[in-house]
Amino acid sequence: MKLAFIYQNNLACVFLSLISGSIGILSFSPFDFWPASIFSISLLNLLILKKNIKQSFIISFAWGLGFFGIGINWVYISIAMFGDMIWIINIFIVILLISYLSLYPGIFGSALSYFTPNTNTWRLIFFAPALWQFIEFLRSFILTGFPWLQFGYTQINGPLKSLAPIFGVEMITFFLFNISGLFLLSIIRRNIFVLIYTIILLFAQPLLGYIKWIKPVKNNKIQVTLVQGNIQQSTKWESNYLEEIKKIYLTLSKPYIGKSALIIWPESAIPSAEINNQYWLQNINRILKNSNTNLITGIIDLRKINKNYKLFNSIIVLGNDLHYRYNTKNRYDKYHLVPFGEYVPLEKILKHISPFFNLPIPGFNRGDYKQKQLIVGNTHISAAICYEIILGTQIRDNFKSNSEYLLAVSNDAWFGKTIGPWQHLQMARMRSLELGRPLLYATNNGITAIVQTDGSIKNILPQFKASVLTTEVTTSKGVTPYVFWGNIPMWITVFLFALIGFIFNRR
Repeated sequence: MKLAFIYQNNLACVFLSLISGSIGILSFSPFDFWPASIFSISLLNLLILKKNIKQSFIISFAWGLGFFGIGINWVYISIAMFGDMIWIINIFIVILLISYLSLYPGIFGSALSYFTPNTNTWRLIFFAPALWQFIEFLRSFILTGFPWLQFGYTQINGPLKSLAPIFGVEMITFFLFNISGLFLLSIIRRNIFVLIYTIILLFAQPLLGYIKWIKPVKNNKIQVTLVQGNIQQSTKWESNYLEEIKKIYLTLSKPYIGKSALIIWPESAIPSAEINNQYWLQNINRILKNSNTNLITGIIDLRKINKNYKLFNSIIVLGNDLHYRYNTKNRYDKYHLVPFGEYVPLEKILKHISPFFNLPIPGFNRGDYKQKQLIVGNTHISAAICYEIILGTQIRDNFKSNSEYLLAVSNDAWFGKTIGPWQHLQMARMRSLELGRPLLYATNNGITAIVQTDGSIKNILPQFKASVLTTEVTTSKGVTPYVFWGNIPMWITVFLFALIGFIFNRR
């Protein structure tokens, strides 16, 4: 009777939904309690059963407020500490972002009640997973997308991880919703056989892990050194601190020049225009070349294009050639820029009010969507900068069968001492699992790590400490099924499940 009373009380449902969304964050790093994802999804679906469209929207929107409010609270740190805006605007932007992201679960709830009003198998197991995946696609696409915290990532240490090299993380998200529907159905109908079937289906997936899609190449390994400079964000972009930053990275790297085949510095390790550092880069390049060591570093590129200078967030390679050349094509320019960090949506409108609110208008330009691999000696590397590593489709589209390593450089000082860097690494690890290549993950202040092809962490550095990670990394050969077909199987499944769920729910 008490449970029935709570369910009939819409205010109680909203409160429970808010709590349910918050609990879902426990399934992500650094908590890594993956069963929380199934509980959170199941409770959301339960709370909107037999609710009308408006009620479902409000309850699901509340779930989103709990989920994103806890899950991306680090956004406030990024904006308040480094955005140089007045406090009321900081709060307004964070609330606006969380509310915007919460609209997607809200749309899911209302659309689910509209298209599948009946409580049955077809709604919970077929239509709900398909609808959620479509809504997640919209979230990853609209306004350049913000696909942070997709539930599939929670399985990097869970029983569904073996699906990643076959179907990718988005199919794992779909399958989690399917499993949650089965679990909820077994509870509603008090059917022990459905529950047993659900458990078997969930824990049978690791058997796929025995299929080896890729193989390590034991005679193809390199000594890699990742340098974590731990440069404070508050001083990083001050021009009078530039020489000190260069000194820090050179001092940390010097013992490994001539010993490691590759040294990696993080995103914008050199916080100054590449064109203004030619003499210094030429000297470094000569030392590296004479020592048979290569260096990959993040740098700011102020490039002249059609008589105008444009700013790019870039990666360059030093040590390959005898002479460093500024116009070398062996570079990577960041494609997916961070809203309000590297570009401002609706810039033409906001630039008129930015002086009043002290709102910074960054001026970065995006590189091409598809770019060539970085060539380091005879090694081919697929690169990404910061936020891009969470964009599975983009990373796959730039991956080649002869890619030997994945590379992600980042400056996670923007996250502060929050859960953000751990979530970032968790999502980056999924790329290794999907594509079957080790990941070299270099950040300014942590988390710096080497990720193996099964998504596990081989080596890791502590956060907020200037340090160096050096180790031997073995590459692999072969391609996973996900490299071959991407998300095509997932979208076919989504379409069929949506069609079946819609038709039979109405009957």
